[in-house]
Amino acid sequence: MEGFRARGETRYGRPERPQDPPNGAAARGVAGAPVEASLIREIPGLGPVTRAEIPLSARQALVVTGEGRNSPRSGVALYERNADTGWQPVTNRWPAHNALRGWTRNHRASDLRSPIGVFTLGDAGGRLPDPGSRLPYDEDSDFEAPGTGFLGEPLEGSFDYVVAIDYNRTPGTTPLDKERPLGHGKGGGVWIHVDHKGPTQACVSLSRTHMVELLRLLDPAKRPVIVMGDALALRD
Repeated sequence: MEGFRARGETRYGRPERPQDPPNGAAARGVAGAPVEASLIREIPGLGPVTRAEIPLSARQALVVTGEGRNSPRSGVALYERNADTGWQPVTNRWPAHNALRGWTRNHRASDLRSPIGVFTLGDAGGRLPDPGSRLPYDEDSDFEAPGTGFLGEPLEGSFDYVVAIDYNRTPGTTPLDKERPLGHGKGGGVWIHVDHKGPTQACVSLSRTHMVELLRLLDPAKRPVIVMGDALALRD
């Protein structure tokens, strides 16, 4: 969540990550054999532009579909890509919140909109102990969420579990890292975190149960990404 209090130091390293192949490369199946296009199952609701933004190396995609461009409500589902059959759902559709004012393709700090796009997911953490995350997990008391939300709801516990969305941040660092490669004006600290039953500043929030399930499902070996935006934008 934008505006969280964070330390300047980080306990995370920055492991090397292999380069993704070009998005325009042909799909390949087992042993590099071409896969017939008619056999590839695509993620429902995504148009050709959005699909092209998903790296070919990504075999997990968390799809966040907003109810409307100005709506703070979304649905979330996790998909995995199989070389033979394409994308298959791993979870049911989970209810979620996004930013108070909905979505934007040009996110700015404090605009109260969530960024539209495809971003990698590689780092997790929270105030509570690791519940079994496969991603690197930073347990720290600095994952604080004081005060109240836009509906007057308490924010306490919202950062018990978080996954950093790689929007304007350095992958391979704790979610608490304050570095902003695109500049602070472009916002940052955009996370998936525990839902507090109200809109967020820019993040995506899920129930505590679904956050724990997500942390246990996201696998760095599958190069997970998040595909996020309102339904109309994702159909591009």
